[in-house]
Amino acid sequence: MRIISIDPGYERVGIAILEKETSSSKEILLYSDCFQTDKKDSFETRLKFIGEELEKLIKEYKPKALAIESLFFNSNQKTALKVSEAKGVIKYMALAQGLGITEFTPLQIKIAITGYGRSDKNQVTTMLPHLINIEKKVKYDDEYDAIAIGLTYFACNPNK
Repeated sequence: MRIISIDPGYERVGIAILEKETSSSKEILLYSDCFQTDKKDSFETRLKFIGEELEKLIKEYKPKALAIESLFFNSNQKTALKVSEAKGVIKYMALAQGLGITEFTPLQIKIAITGYGRSDKNQVTTMLPHLINIEKKVKYDDEYDAIAIGLTYFACNPNK
């Protein structure tokens, strides 16, 4: 099964495409990136860009499902609202392309990757190369997060 996993945002969007052929096989990272929107563009233009990029990748890789992180914000409501809107665009595009959607909390992701729900970002990032082959240098944590979300999908759906 092939999935697309996303760490949602409106400035940076972490994205990964993973595949697992059988329940006993290892996950394969087919693609990962962190695409950025232009700060000079209007917020609406940035949302359009996110939708277009996602649509392009879905058409190219033909995943069957979207795995996405649930939002968790303690303080900045303005940022939370904008990320929520970006997440809405992402979910709409996935549904429009016929993908199932599964959301994971940060706690679920940390447990799936490190076995400990209070792991920090560094512990998650350190563990990822032990779980899946990442052949390129990753520049932003958002990309690592997207890979972790994809691995969480397969950990929580072992028969997929």
